[in-house]
Amino acid sequence: MRLRNKPNAPQKIAEFPQYIPGQPDSWVGRWQERFGNDHPIHIEVGTGKGRFITEMAKLHPEINYIGIELQMSVIVVALDRLIEEQLPNLQLLHVNGGSVTQYFAEGEVDQVYLNFSDPWPKTRHEKRRLTYKSFLESYETILVSEGEIHFKTDNQGLFEYSLSSFSKYGMTLEQVWLNLHESVFEGNVRTEYEEKFSSRGSRIYRVVAKFPKKTK
Repeated sequence: MRLRNKPNAPQKIAEFPQYIPGQPDSWVGRWQERFGNDHPIHIEVGTGKGRFITEMAKLHPEINYIGIELQMSVIVVALDRLIEEQLPNLQLLHVNGGSVTQYFAEGEVDQVYLNFSDPWPKTRHEKRRLTYKSFLESYETILVSEGEIHFKTDNQGLFEYSLSSFSKYGMTLEQVWLNLHESVFEGNVRTEYEEKFSSRGSRIYRVVAKFPKKTK
């Protein structure tokens, strides 16, 4: 997701360290301490403008949410939402979502959301897809035993690739939706991209994939 450059973005981020910590790696293993409770932690890798993660935090105050976004001009939009809502159970990280093990301890996270990730359709870019095996390994490290990935996309090719990647990794496909908006699934919170693609008639795919039980 790309937006016009926002020259004041660095200053805006620096003004709200209570929502976007300046040194997120200093909180490794201590995120519940930062939230001030022992609630489970859910993260969204590639949070974009923050609609999904903000709405989830509003609906589920019993869960701590962390939205991860690398693009500064995008995360400040999510920050504006958070400033307006002032949700105590939501934090934002301006970091590379491909390096989650730098910011979370082993077993510190309960659930991962991947919403409308870049499909990287060319074969030579396979390793950049967020459902590639190296990314799955990093998610498994920070997740609790039998932790889950909740994945949504409008891209059929990426969806099929991800189902295969999850299965090859030894994950269990708990639930699969081939046309989410025409299903009986309740409680779906739509992202900005989801609204955009759905309004154009695109089918939305969703899967919940569970990692195997940890033996250590």
